[in-house]
Amino acid sequence: MMPADYKVLIADDDPAMLRLLHRWLTGAGYAVRAVGDGRDAIDAIESDCPDFIITDWVMPRLNGMELCEQVRKMSLPHYVYIIILTVKNRAEDLIAGLDNGADDFLAKPIAQGELLARMKSSARVLELERQLSRMAHTDALTGLLTQRCFYKLLEKEWHRSQRSHLPLSCVMMDLDYFKHVNDVHGHAVGDAMLKLVADLLLANCRASDTVCRYGGEEFGVMLPETDEKNAALWAERARERLAALAPPAGIEGLAVSGSFGVAECGEDLKNSEKLADHADQALLCAKRMGRNRVVCFSTLAAAPNPKSPAGILNQQDAVFQSHCARDLMTPLANCPRESDSIECIAEYLLRCGATAAPVLTASNALAGAVFEKDLLVALATPEKRRSPVSTVMRTNVVCYEADTPLRVIFDFLCRVALRELVITHRGQPVGIVNLGTMLQWFHDTFPGGDAVESPDAHSSAREDNRVNTASTPIHRNRDSAPVFRLDG
Repeated sequence: MMPADYKVLIADDDPAMLRLLHRWLTGAGYAVRAVGDGRDAIDAIESDCPDFIITDWVMPRLNGMELCEQVRKMSLPHYVYIIILTVKNRAEDLIAGLDNGADDFLAKPIAQGELLARMKSSARVLELERQLSRMAHTDALTGLLTQRCFYKLLEKEWHRSQRSHLPLSCVMMDLDYFKHVNDVHGHAVGDAMLKLVADLLLANCRASDTVCRYGGEEFGVMLPETDEKNAALWAERARERLAALAPPAGIEGLAVSGSFGVAECGEDLKNSEKLADHADQALLCAKRMGRNRVVCFSTLAAAPNPKSPAGILNQQDAVFQSHCARDLMTPLANCPRESDSIECIAEYLLRCGATAAPVLTASNALAGAVFEKDLLVALATPEKRRSPVSTVMRTNVVCYEADTPLRVIFDFLCRVALRELVITHRGQPVGIVNLGTMLQWFHDTFPGGDAVESPDAHSSAREDNRVNTASTPIHRNRDSAPVFRLDG
């Protein structure tokens, strides 16, 4: 950075010293302001935070030491480097200055060459600090703010909104089925797509708006002085432009869509985190209703309306309450054993038309699960065809009991990237539920309504298989939460 990129504030009650320092620093290219004491310096810092403060030790109203102490207590947008001018040279005085927040000292009378050399040296320290701050507050892939920084700015804007009675809205956006992009096209293409999405969101925002990468393929947007209606219009424009977004160069047949949740800061909100939570709830509703849409939180809290998002969800919930996992699962027949070869298991999945199957031990205990993707990789190597399936199976298995409410299964599949999970009865594997069976169930249960779309639509339920259950129980799901079994 050049000297012109740095702002310097000089605080000294000696007019002659102020004029001298101002001439030297402006001559070197720095942007300089000058005040007569520490109190005026505090006011100047609050109105426009400088990069450097050069202050005299002895001043009226607020001296240099007191100024340093107050600056270090202030919430500033970046670190401020403080240089103290003094005739004091005792070790205890210098120690006291450092303890109060000073970074460097210059002994009077001041030499121009030494001052400018100290400025260049301290500029290197500031630049390193800025680089570390950027790394801590921005996402390395997209260049957007991190979730932690987003919440800090949202908290600040929320307080301003409360004081000034100005509207404030938050938008949460999630890319639909983005794991499918990584699985089919690779993570390099997925990363390039995330960068394009981040650039799209930034290009559609004002300077006062804030965009962050909330996590994975989810993004958060803060829209100051914007009510929910206008925030929804912004989200709809972003959704349309996202659907029309061109894929990275050299990639064909790749399209992405996004689900958006919108919420406005109301008088009843106690903190900024609740605003983000409301937007997240609206986002979850958008995903439950079929994705690739915008849902406002106010529509969820409104009076029941059969055609509103809340009304549709209420209808769905009534059906959800009367169904459980066994109503949705694809039954299993003759579960494979961990000693079976990879080639045999591949034939088994082909016969069943399944994409995954649980694997049992010799004593009929659940050993893990095998997925067609893992088998494809193994079958590509001829010498691995006769290897036992235990070499490629996954021992981390998600299990739900057959009497688990269907709402729990649905919520879980919406939150995670898994496509299949194992259904058990009294600890014994009896079926498989995947996104394809969930899609088929929605299609059959809510004809003409908003169905949940899935990249695995071809994986429909197979009802022609029947179960041969194992005799050894596994961990039972007592509280309708997923059970992760780890063997070995």
